[in-house]
Amino acid sequence: MLDKAPAPTSPGAGAPRPGASPAPPPPGPLRRVLRSVTPGPAPDAGGAALYRKWWLPWLWMAPAVVGVTVFGVWPFLNTLILSFTDAKPLGGAAGFVGLDNYTRMFGDSDFWLATRNSLLYAVIVVPLMVLLPLVLAVLVEKNLPGIGFFRSAFYTPVLASSVVVGLSWQWLLSDQGLVNTWLQKGHLIKEAIPFLSDSWLILLSAMGLTLWKGLGWYMIFYLAALGNVPKELHEAAAVDGAGSIRRFWHITMPGVRTSMMLVGTLTGIGSLRIFTEIYMLGGSTGGPGGADRTLPFYIRDVGLDPLTGNAGYGAAVSVALFALTLGLTLLAQRLTKEDEA
Repeated sequence: MLDKAPAPTSPGAGAPRPGASPAPPPPGPLRRVLRSVTPGPAPDAGGAALYRKWWLPWLWMAPAVVGVTVFGVWPFLNTLILSFTDAKPLGGAAGFVGLDNYTRMFGDSDFWLATRNSLLYAVIVVPLMVLLPLVLAVLVEKNLPGIGFFRSAFYTPVLASSVVVGLSWQWLLSDQGLVNTWLQKGHLIKEAIPFLSDSWLILLSAMGLTLWKGLGWYMIFYLAALGNVPKELHEAAAVDGAGSIRRFWHITMPGVRTSMMLVGTLTGIGSLRIFTEIYMLGGSTGGPGGADRTLPFYIRDVGLDPLTGNAGYGAAVSVALFALTLGLTLLAQRLTKEDEA
């Protein structure tokens, strides 16, 4: 059978007809953004979009935009403006002082002490908060009889307020508290350990309180992430003779690496904002002579005291805390991108 010859094509087939306008180029990114915010539906819109009012999406967004502006953008801008003034906590005339507050801050030994405490808090708490909840999640991941009770028990501290937990730890760690009493009755110590009077022990006790209260919260993060780790990898590794520790190191941890980065970022930001734990264990002075004050604690002392406070200087320290937190967040984001690459 003979093959059919292709049908002849007329010259210029496929080319635009004379007088016809060429097809418009696809819109660029800027044009798409302008089209999304300008009144009227898009040229290629169809269906209900042709009859939707242009302001309707903005109406739905208005509550969120107002909330972010009133409680986020404006306080930040106001703090930034205050940092260049000598405003008082109770109001009144505020004069422009330029960079004097920042110059004072960099020469203030109390500021550097508070910065050291905040950074030390983050350096110790963040690695432990990344690893311990993961270990806890691995232990309670299996569906064993009664495992729900242990999951609830580990999560219970998250539900308690920081003040209640702080009062409980005060009772546990005081000189006549439960910990010292048991240690003395067990003849392990002769004198009470000064958990609430020694500056270093106060800081370490506050770190322990933060860890104890946050373990259950981040355990939930890891439980969700562990559900996405293929079980076949663990089974194959077990067949090859890999033990539980080796499987944890080479399969579990790489499988939840993104969650570990998220937990590390959230914990780092939270560690730089620690206030309640130091206040509850170290008192209103932040430990003996203020030796355990963190940056939020120091901001309260220098910026909000109604008699001697300087709201402008407190705002400058707040800006420094924001810069430190932003730097930590950008570092974590960069590490996450490098890890994914």
